[in-house]
Amino acid sequence: MDDISQPAPEPYSVSDIVRIYLGPNDPDSRYHGMICEIAEVAIDDLDSQTGRSLDAYTYTVQSLETEEELPISFRHRDLVPAE
Repeated sequence: MDDISQPAPEPYSVSDIVRIYLGPNDPDSRYHGMICEIAEVAIDDLDSQTGRSLDAYTYTVQSLETEEELPISFRHRDLVPAE
């Protein structure tokens, strides 16, 4: 059985290196597997609606391959530490 990648147990910080991990049916699945650097961290109140503290974090990321910032941001659950 394959191991399923899991998000970090703590919020990511600017300059952390992550892999985008999205399901095949996600509208942004074309980004799945990309290795990126965290460029910006934003915090909102989604955690108050879900009860999960890490749901408050949204990340702007930059592709390590192209060095360009991606046009969308990602929630904590969509990113896993790059190994």
